[in-house]
Amino acid sequence: MSQTSPGVAIIIPAKDEQARIGATVRSAAGLPAADLVIVVDDGSTDRTAAEATAAGATVIAHPRNRGKAAAMETGAAAVTAIESRETARPAPRALLFLDADLEDSAAKAAPLIEPVINGEADMTIAVLPAQSHAGGGRGLVVDLSREGIARATGWAPRQPLSGQRCLTRSAFEAALPLAPGWGVETGLTIDLLRQGYRALEVDVSLHHRVTGTDWKAQVHRGKQYAGVLRALVTRGVRPSPPSRLRRTRA
Repeated sequence: MSQTSPGVAIIIPAKDEQARIGATVRSAAGLPAADLVIVVDDGSTDRTAAEATAAGATVIAHPRNRGKAAAMETGAAAVTAIESRETARPAPRALLFLDADLEDSAAKAAPLIEPVINGEADMTIAVLPAQSHAGGGRGLVVDLSREGIARATGWAPRQPLSGQRCLTRSAFEAALPLAPGWGVETGLTIDLLRQGYRALEVDVSLHHRVTGTDWKAQVHRGKQYAGVLRALVTRGVRPSPPSRLRRTRA
């Protein structure tokens, strides 16, 4: 990183991740150009905040769970507040959002940073490999998001729900307020592409906890589906019904 580079602030939304957040923070802190790691503890009931602090992160706590979009906005506001107290900063930092459960693999997120700070993209989106643990659903939520983004913008991302993203500050601010709930990534992509910002998917060897297949996991996916659907509808996108998504996938 040159002396005139804006640098990168890492923002990690986290809820009840005491077992993983420490490794994620320590690994992310070593990324090139990263000089600030902020964990937004989104209403955790365990030792997430304490573990993140011990690992060296600046921790901002929500007293109650407010959801990922709110945590992302809180983290970005904290970066702005920190920068307002600094002197001789060449430009606002880019923002790298990482999930709290990446653990040691967070150290491999560097390919997301380079295109943004080099001016090649306004937002990068991680494309993850097959995960090391079994699990996952049938792809209905992913298909809904991908098709909706394609209808809205003409671009069909490979992994539209990926939460591992790096953005310029101007791109992030152009997307505010973020879509609430589980529609945040879908809404973010549509809003930026519609405004002419450049998005780039990047293959990155990141690994995280995979949602299972039990009843609790199915409820989680139902909430995801509803969140993505809401993001699409509020942006004037009329997606296909689930039955057509299944046929398309098959």
